[in-house]
Amino acid sequence: MKTSSKVLLIFVACQLLILLGSPLGYRAGLFDVMTALGGFTMAFAGAALTIIAVLGLWVAGVIRKQTVDRGALLAATVIALIPIAFVVPQLQQAGRVPAIHDITTNPIDPPEFQEIKKRRVHAANDLVYADENRSVEEMAALQDEAYPEVTTLLTEKSVQESLELAEIVLSNMGLEIINVDGAAGIVEATATTFWFGFKDDVVVRVKDEGGQTLLDVRSVSRVGQSDLGVNAARILTFLGEFQAG
Repeated sequence: MKTSSKVLLIFVACQLLILLGSPLGYRAGLFDVMTALGGFTMAFAGAALTIIAVLGLWVAGVIRKQTVDRGALLAATVIALIPIAFVVPQLQQAGRVPAIHDITTNPIDPPEFQEIKKRRVHAANDLVYADENRSVEEMAALQDEAYPEVTTLLTEKSVQESLELAEIVLSNMGLEIINVDGAAGIVEATATTFWFGFKDDVVVRVKDEGGQTLLDVRSVSRVGQSDLGVNAARILTFLGEFQAG
């Protein structure tokens, strides 16, 4: 029983290494995104099996009146909880939001990227606000149902003031500013996620319409069918900080 406990500890330690190594390997270019996400799945499954095995060894030890390595089982349980605690919230979030990755305040006339287009040549996702299964209207309806607060902002600031503030806000949010085009009225930036280094691209468009300044934002993931609500959250954060600026 003690040997089994130690083997289990080694097994779950390997799952933790897989959990940590998957994003690092992807960022280093050692394997593709599907392999990296598969590593996350493997670590989660291994951790879940570990919890079951720990319970099994405890029960077997009690029934057979054999000594178990309590320290090893406790350590295995603690380590197993790390992948579970990391993955479960993401699975729950995936179930709460639609599987879309292109969010904008203006689905009918989404802001267009300029300079960033060159950086998305090898991106898995394109910049068409629709997909093969949904029309623009269907995507807009899906987005509005999930994120009704993501809407065009009407501001009293001038176009120039809005562009300057948009650049400042995006920088303060930790995004890399890629392009500021006063003539086109846009600011382009890129966000990089902490774990995997996934890149999401953002464009802010400001224009004068009938003496009013309208501000629209678009945030698009380069990879992944679902963004787990990250793009909408980013836009809402930007709008909140812009209005507070």
